[in-house]
Amino acid sequence: MKPMPFDYARAKDVPDALAALADADAGARVMAGGQSLVPMLNLRLATFPRVVDISKIAELRERSESADAVTLGACVTHGEIEDGEAPEPAAGLMRHVAAGIAYRAVRNRGTIGGSASLADASADWVTTLLALGARFIGRGPDGEREIAAPDMFLGPYFTAMTDQELLVRIVVPKTSRDATWGYYKVTRRSGEYGLSIGAVILDPAREHASVVLGAASRTPLACTAAAAALRGAPRWTEALETALRTAIAEDLARAERPFEPHEAIMVETTILRAAAQALGVS
Repeated sequence: MKPMPFDYARAKDVPDALAALADADAGARVMAGGQSLVPMLNLRLATFPRVVDISKIAELRERSESADAVTLGACVTHGEIEDGEAPEPAAGLMRHVAAGIAYRAVRNRGTIGGSASLADASADWVTTLLALGARFIGRGPDGEREIAAPDMFLGPYFTAMTDQELLVRIVVPKTSRDATWGYYKVTRRSGEYGLSIGAVILDPAREHASVVLGAASRTPLACTAAAAALRGAPRWTEALETALRTAIAEDLARAERPFEPHEAIMVETTILRAAAQALGVS
């Protein structure tokens, strides 16, 4: 199938993109890599009066590093992160996640900002960026504003960004040198969207633990009870596993929907395996 007719605007810079969004009728959409938007248009699952292409904006492809954080332009691709062409803030976690997204042709064009803006709860970056405590910088008619990760993802395909705002960069805090992580994704086939995703980050130097369950609900779930159980744990033990199972049940009780018994087993296993990885159990 082919998409319904729409106006196409290729922005040369961020002000040009914002002007195109401001002039468009309600429902204009931004296209970065096009790996999600174009199939939706072709299948007529979505129709928009205007598509604003931001893929050639140099500012959105910048990446930088400070002592405390890595900043990635919204149009940095999965492939660039996988290949180490962008700074790594979390001991290889982002490179690992990028390498597991779809297949290489998609990673060559798909962007981290596009994935975050789409806000598909099954997408790898949505879960990972929440676990890392990322900050999202949007720019619109009233200038720039910063959105914390817990406030960014409001529902499936729904973020805190307005239709006239553009995500310009993502700031990812660095973990300490001794931080460890685990990332476990349940899929039917390698590279597909996850049925369940577990991301665990343990940073003992900062007395910090982060556990996020993705893909299994409308939005990623910050598993605060599981994180508390893992905080300060030196190694994987049977006692820790028992405590984690109890904590995970507590976290799932706060989820947006109830889980069927088989789903509860799947998501519990996902988090347990990610936690075990973070503590050095392969």
